[in-house]
Amino acid sequence: MKISEDVVRHVARLARLAVCDEEVHGLASQLSDILEYAEQLQQVDLTGVAPTSHPFPLKNVLRTDVPRPGLPREVLLANAPDDDGEQIRVPAVLEG
Repeated sequence: MKISEDVVRHVARLARLAVCDEEVHGLASQLSDILEYAEQLQQVDLTGVAPTSHPFPLKNVLRTDVPRPGLPREVLLANAPDDDGEQIRVPAVLEG
């Protein structure tokens, strides 16, 4: 399918894209090539090929979650700018 420069200008205007004449000429050619390739793909015989969403079987590759002890509170509070010995102290956000 051949895309004309008028079609490219029309679509660019609808998409509110500013394109110069050089870009219009290049885009018309590129879009025509893309549609031609899509037409070629439509000719591929897929008889006996099951529909699929992904060409390879997918599996979870993450490790299992294993609980383990955390750091002691003293180590965590060591870098806090202000704390009360139990928690990090921050400025009040809401009054009242």
